[in-house]
Amino acid sequence: MLRRLHKDQPASFAFTPANLAWAKGQISKYPEGRQASAIIPLLWRAQEQEGWLTRPAIEHVADMLGMPYIRALEVATFYFMFQLQPVGSVAHIQICGTTSCMICGAEDLIAVCKELIAKTPHTLSADGKFSWEEVECLGACSNAPMAQIGKDYYEDLTADGLRKLVARFSTGEVPLPGPQNGRFASEPLSGLTSLTEGAADRNPLNASLQLAVDIGDTVKRIDGTEVPLTTPWLGKGRGADLG
Repeated sequence: MLRRLHKDQPASFAFTPANLAWAKGQISKYPEGRQASAIIPLLWRAQEQEGWLTRPAIEHVADMLGMPYIRALEVATFYFMFQLQPVGSVAHIQICGTTSCMICGAEDLIAVCKELIAKTPHTLSADGKFSWEEVECLGACSNAPMAQIGKDYYEDLTADGLRKLVARFSTGEVPLPGPQNGRFASEPLSGLTSLTEGAADRNPLNASLQLAVDIGDTVKRIDGTEVPLTTPWLGKGRGADLG
């Protein structure tokens, strides 16, 4: 599939100070002359900061790594995880359309996206808050159908459930991710059949959901302040030199 950069591009790009320190930390993982190995994490961070990957961001990262622009463009256009067009200011919704989700109702979820957001994928909603696309398997088959919204999975969805999620996101809420039908994780719908001893004393949220709540970055654009910057490969105390 041919992927092109969007026709409308911003004039420039710069990492936030915290994201710049993070980027320098990633580059420091690699020996001199091998900095290009950091291309994917840096492009990803640029996308996380802005929502989508712009040409100025791609060229900025290429300059940081001493790479020809064409090499960075090859990476950005090859991997579908990079969004090459503007996405919703609130959330970009990725509907899994592979076998398990398709059988369990993914087409109904896509219909909701077409109804509430835009008729076609990779198109902004009228208010600019949302965009959507269908993606290949996201690995939550036992919780089908599901969608990735921002950085988290919303599982065991129904068309009505997705419609309510979009409404809540639109008003500024961040609904709790994970199973939307009361399941703890991916246990059978009828309940646990093994490892039942600790069920009564477990945390109300599974580990993934608890981390999402603790960090609070579900649909938030990453600015580098979410978690402390650590660079253990540099040795104790050397991470401070990257700021």
